Amino acid sequence: MPTKPLKQYTTVLTIAGSDGSGGAGIQADLKTFAALGCYGLSVVTDITAQNTCGVSDSFALPAEFVARQIRVLADDIHIDAIKIGMVSSPETIRAIAETLRNTMDAPLVLDTVLASSSGTPLSSGDSKKALLEELLPLADLVTPNIPEAADLTGTSPLPSRKTDIERMADILRKKGASAVLIKGGHTTGQSCDDYLLSSTFGEWLSGPKIETPNTHGTGCTLSSAIAAGLAKGLGLLQAVKNAKEFTSEALRSGAGFSLGKGAGPLHHLYALPGEESPLGKRPIE
Repeated sequence: MPTKPLKQYTTVLTIAGSDGSGGAGIQADLKTFAALGCYGLSVVTDITAQNTCGVSDSFALPAEFVARQIRVLADDIHIDAIKIGMVSSPETIRAIAETLRNTMDAPLVLDTVLASSSGTPLSSGDSKKALLEELLPLADLVTPNIPEAADLTGTSPLPSRKTDIERMADILRKKGASAVLIKGGHTTGQSCDDYLLSSTFGEWLSGPKIETPNTHGTGCTLSSAIAAGLAKGLGLLQAVKNAKEFTSEALRSGAGFSLGKGAGPLHHLYALPGEESPLGKRPIE
């Protein structure tokens, strides 16, 4: 009697730093992948000492060890999409880029984590240079917020007009990214307006700005949700739209919870049975 073929997992690999408080970094990425029906794999680049109040210290793992983590996974498991977050060392950035070029061919979302949400720098000038030269050309999508985009493009002061944000996105595309999503969460107003630019279109995507003190890991969550959508075969625009909706609901669902003395995390697993969710719906398919 023939055996039934086993189903294959949809896999997403996160290459990022570890956040012991569980709100951001590797931990937020894995929660997001699971919530969206993907199997998460991880490569740790940096270990941080942090809590909801901020980052106290960080330690970069040796570049060769980071590369070895990637190679070992690639030797065994098919990867459907990749998300890269915090990488503080230029040597590690170069090692990641070289290893990915030689081992994997999957959609790559690059979240340019240059500082923590509390303002602690997590990347040096040499690291930014390596990121632009090595990782940006590999990215199917790069997802900076407005301050990060301004830093990467040398724009000062911080832009507030849409035309200036569109110009930054164009600069980043010309530097090598296939597509750019500039996140507008740092702007004032009642809506969160993000600008998505690819080789074929530029579109503003608006969503409600959620009133919540718990925003730790918002950028990690959004970029990971986009990677999950790409892993499932969604087009870029739909993957971004779905990820924005998932992130908004995770923010909304986490607003009523308390963890620690600072900015708490999103509620990534809001749709699990027994969990509280204002909208009472499943994550975006």
